[in-house]
Amino acid sequence: MDDDHGLLERLRAGDEDAFQALVERHDAALRRVARTFVRTSTAADEVVQETWLAVVRGLSAFEGRSSLRTWIFRILVNRARTRAVRDARSIPFSALESDDRPTVEPAAFAADGRWISAPPRLDSDPESGLLSAELREHLLEAVDDLSPAQRAVITLRDLVGAPPAEVCELLGLTEVNQRVLLHRARARVRAALLPLMEVTR
Repeated sequence: MDDDHGLLERLRAGDEDAFQALVERHDAALRRVARTFVRTSTAADEVVQETWLAVVRGLSAFEGRSSLRTWIFRILVNRARTRAVRDARSIPFSALESDDRPTVEPAAFAADGRWISAPPRLDSDPESGLLSAELREHLLEAVDDLSPAQRAVITLRDLVGAPPAEVCELLGLTEVNQRVLLHRARARVRAALLPLMEVTR
C-alpha cells in the first residue's frame, strides 16, 4: 500500500512516467480479463481503453480503501460486464454455453483446487521452446472455451495471479463459489491439455 501511495501521488501530480509504468504493469492482464467477458479482442481493447480513461478521470476520487490494482480491475470488470450485456443482445441463445457438464478427474486436484500432479516442465531441451509455445496456445484456447464465469475466475487466479479474496471482490462471488468455478475450470483445461501433454512426455 505504501508503494500505491507514492505512485498515486505521482499520478495525481500528472507524472506521465508514473502513468506509463502503471499501464505497463497492468495493461496485458487487463486485456486478458476483459477478453473473458467480451467476445472479441477488439471489444476487449475498447474496454481496456475505456478503463484507462476512467482511471485518469477518477484518480482524484480514489480513496485508497482497496489497492490501486483492485480499484483498476474493478473499473475494468464493471465496464466489461456492461459491454458484454450490450453485445449479448445480438448473440443467439444457441451460442450460450451450459455449465452443467461434469468435471474431469476430480481426484487429480487437491482440496484447495490445485493440481495434485502438475504438468511436466517443457524447458529442458532445445525443442521445449516450440512445445511450450504450442502448449500455451492450446491453454489459451482451452480457457476461451470455458463458460464466462469459469473463464473470468481462472484468468484472474492463474493468468493474472490475483489472490482468491480479490477475485471474490472483483467478481462478486462467495469464497465457495470461486473455489468451485476455479476447480471446474482447471479440470476442463487439464482435460483439454492431456492429449498434448501425453505426446510431449
